[in-house]
Amino acid sequence: MTSRLRIRHITRVSYAQAAVSSHNEVRMTPLTLPGQTTLDSRVTVTPATATWSYWDYWGTQVTGFDLMDPHADLTITASSLVETSPPEPLPTAPTWEEVAERTVNSRLLEFAGPTGRTTVPAKLVKKARRAAAGLGPHEAAVAVSALVADRVSYLPGATSVNTSAAEAWEQGAGVCQDITHLTLGLLRGVGLPARYVSGYLHPEREAELHRPVAGQSHAWIEYWAGDWCGYDPTNRTRADESHVVVGRGRDYDDVTPHKGIYRGVPGGPPEVTVEFTRVA
Repeated sequence: MTSRLRIRHITRVSYAQAAVSSHNEVRMTPLTLPGQTTLDSRVTVTPATATWSYWDYWGTQVTGFDLMDPHADLTITASSLVETSPPEPLPTAPTWEEVAERTVNSRLLEFAGPTGRTTVPAKLVKKARRAAAGLGPHEAAVAVSALVADRVSYLPGATSVNTSAAEAWEQGAGVCQDITHLTLGLLRGVGLPARYVSGYLHPEREAELHRPVAGQSHAWIEYWAGDWCGYDPTNRTRADESHVVVGRGRDYDDVTPHKGIYRGVPGGPPEVTVEFTRVA
């Protein structure tokens, strides 16, 4: 069933002392894709300033802006209206040999190797290979995702944005970003190209129409098995009409929602709120 979601993503930054200037990039605009249409989207900034947009190497829409006057606070509001549909049936999977051949002869190679955030110890790759032994690509993706989810409990606040995949495995707890990084590292280790997806997940699939619901940004994976296939290892389910894609990359660093630099003394972490409203 088609769903229409209004998303409001607010990031507030308060500086310990007024920042002299700042330069920012925002990746909060949902993509238009098969099964997902962005009907309206805008990014506004306070203090008011001119913004510009461009598409980065990974195909994500970026909003950039500079603040050249001193400012004690910064508020970024990204508002979107997105229509989503249930996913198509999974494609017929190629053989592992076909996956390997296609990977080395295309841009899939960019999603086949480890990154700083997705590097995992060799002993974990061996576990993943045992879990995937004898399975086709689709089944292997689910089995490897389950291996991670069985070990790493979803626990908000258990990790920081700088936590590595290996560290999340060792402590047995993390957030969706950690579970996604671990799953990516292990899928790539068994020979399946996989990429990081940044976006949103409506927390209440059957939410009452026009009732705002508090949520958060989310991360999941897409693996390549004849086509890109979305899977949410944190929730052990295929990515569906409750998932809204903003960007894809090798890991979190390629699709960070807000990053930039500023001149001034260090401040605290930003305050982020995300609100969903089903309108159809």
